[in-house]
Amino acid sequence: MNTPRTTGTRTPVQLAALVTGAVFLLVGVLGFVPGITTDYDQLQFASHDSEAMLLGVFQVSILHNIVHLLFGVAGILLARTVSGARNFLVGGGVVYLLLWIYGMLVDHDSAANFVPVNNADNWLHLVLGVGMIALGLLLARRRPHAVR
Repeated sequence: MNTPRTTGTRTPVQLAALVTGAVFLLVGVLGFVPGITTDYDQLQFASHDSEAMLLGVFQVSILHNIVHLLFGVAGILLARTVSGARNFLVGGGVVYLLLWIYGMLVDHDSAANFVPVNNADNWLHLVLGVGMIALGLLLARRRPHAVR
């Protein structure tokens, strides 16, 4: 049976989804903080022309930050159930693998790079995609130990 846990105990997959969601939420917020995001005055809504860099490494835009915020909220909300947590991690991982493929294929200086992404983003998206899928599949299989 897949019901929300009301005892305050989370399964490993729920905890992974909750932590992942919280990290996405934090990254989304930090993308709007001058200083943590360098060249903040160059932040665009959605364009390869956005020169703002989260931590001076990852190219971001307002749209990019909003996506991180939405992923964060989704992860936190879906972590309430085992199936929701698994679906967030696996589905989100697939989205990030597709974003990695997009980033590898798109010309970073073209208008098609509307997210925008750079090489650092691309490799982070690969790691996120593989990591989220692995967490969702492997942790959802584990059963919590019964308390005696």
